[in-house]
Amino acid sequence: MDIVKLEELKEKINSCKPLIKNLEVSLNLEELKRQIKNYDEIIAAGDFWNDVKKATEITRKCSLLKAKIEKFNELSLKMKDCEEMLELIKDDEDESLVLELFNSLNSLEKEIKEQSLTVLLKGEYDFKNAIVTLHAGAGGTEAMDWVQMLYRMYSRFFERRGFKFKVLNIVDGEEAGIKSISILVSGENAYGYLKCEVGVHRLVRVSPFDSSGRRHTSFASVEVLPEIDEDFEIEISEDDIKMDVFRASGAGGQHVNKTSSAVRLTHIPTGIVTSCQSERSQIQNRNTALKILKSKLIEIKERQHLEKIEDIKGEQKEIAWGSQVRSYIFMPYTLVKDHRTKFETGNINAVMDGDIGDFISEYLIKKARGELKE
Repeated sequence: MDIVKLEELKEKINSCKPLIKNLEVSLNLEELKRQIKNYDEIIAAGDFWNDVKKATEITRKCSLLKAKIEKFNELSLKMKDCEEMLELIKDDEDESLVLELFNSLNSLEKEIKEQSLTVLLKGEYDFKNAIVTLHAGAGGTEAMDWVQMLYRMYSRFFERRGFKFKVLNIVDGEEAGIKSISILVSGENAYGYLKCEVGVHRLVRVSPFDSSGRRHTSFASVEVLPEIDEDFEIEISEDDIKMDVFRASGAGGQHVNKTSSAVRLTHIPTGIVTSCQSERSQIQNRNTALKILKSKLIEIKERQHLEKIEDIKGEQKEIAWGSQVRSYIFMPYTLVKDHRTKFETGNINAVMDGDIGDFISEYLIKKARGELKE
């Protein structure tokens, strides 16, 4: 038996042990069990389903807590299986199991780290789907091409994460690229993971649209909102909403280009505008645009610590732009750097192919530690 391989396996197992221990501490299993017991007692009450909305919310929360414990138990069992397999390899000198154990440990390490991140997602809306909107900023056609590049990057990331996504609204650039695009991203903790992408993303490269081959800097903003349920209790007066209908453009299919089914809503008190063109009917598009509007108002209310929606006044320009969060440099060197966490990588091609998980992980960890400035 190769002694070097055995030592590597031992080291790999020893590196996983503190990870799973830290996960146990972060989860606070005893507290989770106490909360589950309380929820189970409430659910067992005879009048529990009298208030269906409240009952549904309680059962959802209880299920999430139980899932966390089940996942931890599953990872603990896998850890034990790996330790037993190592002993088997040492006793029987079965080299055929070495590669299998290496693969199992790599997979286990990835799962533990992934689960450790979900523990950090404690926000009220973190578990919800996300509405991601990309806007072209300064830079003209170059900026619109940058939005299209970002859309491709995020699409690849969604696929890696197993998130489903759907284009709600798209405005094509005059010459190339995309002027703005809104995407509904569906999946567990979608908003919790994606909220750290909010802000301005800067591109530095030699522009393919410049015949002189000069270096250009372009900007695009990323907005991320939690998808608010249709029955969410937020009142918006119909008198405060202006609705316009128009023909859709871009990736909506032939049908939407032939009819004025796309809808644009303007919230008069704040100047907030939302649009949707993804559905076949005007009514469906209006409902989706209204849902996005509610999400924007809720997000502003939470961010500005306001008592009620009616306190939001004036045009909310900051919701689209915010501060610069990340730079993507193709020339004179290759670098992607997050200006909040200082995390960076020179493998820009991997990032543009959707490999942004490390940026998100670094943000969530440092945010939980209180190391990021607001």
